[in-house]
Amino acid sequence: MTTVRFYKSDNAICGFNIIGHSSESCSDFNGKLVCAAVSSAAYMTVNTLTEVIGAKVSAKISEAQMKVLLISGIEKSQPILKGFRIHIEQLSQQYESNLKIISEV
Repeated sequence: MTTVRFYKSDNAICGFNIIGHSSESCSDFNGKLVCAAVSSAAYMTVNTLTEVIGAKVSAKISEAQMKVLLISGIEKSQPILKGFRIHIEQLSQQYESNLKIISEV
């Protein structure tokens, strides 16, 4: 299962942490689909934050984990991060057994 944890500060999303794989085996089509969708959306989010919005982030990316925290540009990054969260929430509703969301304050 993939877990996406959203970090908040003063009611603003200030980062996220994605951990795990959604597929349990090589033949798990839904798991592979969810992994690809989450990864693609996360990379697009980070690239949009840094390259388009100009926000500064701290990013740690390794096998089965992507942790991203905003250093600057929190306010102007909210539409991008809210869109990412909506995307992840909708995936989670479709693929409950593959994707879990956690919110933190």
